[in-house]
Amino acid sequence: MSKKDKILIAAQELFARYGYAGTTMKMVAEQAGVASGLVFHYFDNKENLFMVAGSELIDSMIIILHSKTIDCDNGCEALRGFVKAYLDFTIENKKTFPTIIRCSPFSDDNPDLDRKRIGAKFKELIDMIEEFLQRGIKDGSIISLPVSQTAYMVYANIIGAVRTRFLAPYEIPGLFDEAIEFIMRSVCVAPARKI
Repeated sequence: MSKKDKILIAAQELFARYGYAGTTMKMVAEQAGVASGLVFHYFDNKENLFMVAGSELIDSMIIILHSKTIDCDNGCEALRGFVKAYLDFTIENKKTFPTIIRCSPFSDDNPDLDRKRIGAKFKELIDMIEEFLQRGIKDGSIISLPVSQTAYMVYANIIGAVRTRFLAPYEIPGLFDEAIEFIMRSVCVAPARKI
């Protein structure tokens, strides 16, 4: 693994744990086992490191989301695959995923960051949901509904389930399974709603 990759992973873990304000470049360098100057060399400043850390996680997730939805027979199946893969990704990357929660334009903990840059990255996820909704409406697996608004509502449900799992002081058994089923009940025609 390259030093740059070590820095990025260290940053993702630290931002996930301490947030933007609580993480320093020195902490990142120490966790990555590199000199502080190298962190600045690769990422210039903390804001850029934070943005790259979140963007890299989203890019990794998008690759997985595409692979889990590419062969789906209809829009409803693709949407289900997307939601399940998204939620699974959060569990599989529980040490780093909270960085995405913290840099999300829906819940960031530093309103001074470049919200347009952050928003553009998250819009890629919403665009995928819109594609599945449009496909499903066209193929008859999803009911007729306002696509853009529904995509944001679907994403809001995903984010709500993830934030509850990661940030709530209690555990809700079956939360992710119910989040998937709730979304499917909300948009898919009746026969396609089974998990």
